[in-house]
Amino acid sequence: MKPIVAKAQESQLRKDHPVFRPGDTVRVNVRLREGEGDKERIQAFEGVVMSRRGEMLGESFTVRRVSFGIGVERIFPVHSPMIASIEVIRRGRVRRSKLYYLRELRGKAARIRTRERAVHSAEPAAAPASE
Repeated sequence: MKPIVAKAQESQLRKDHPVFRPGDTVRVNVRLREGEGDKERIQAFEGVVMSRRGEMLGESFTVRRVSFGIGVERIFPVHSPMIASIEVIRRGRVRRSKLYYLRELRGKAARIRTRERAVHSAEPAAAPASE
């Protein structure tokens, strides 16, 4: 991307989203307009992140969930003002950047393992006292 365009887009990027990757389960809170007035409501869409694509303002991600036995996928622009918030529910451990193979899987076969975070303690483990 050209440096001039990147610099212009830099000010419009949202920095309040958490870090998430494909395989993570996220809850995307979307602002929806209701009726003809200026009423807005927030609707949550929770599912597995299948892919991320693009860069800068053109970046988007796909979220998939199964609703009443039917797979539903939505594509969200990352920096859209219509996204109220994104919460990471569970971190997934996958070996692909695009999880389109999940479309063919059903039930338990479609599960994704959870990613374990390494816990580093501040103090080394105490040795047993010998007397």
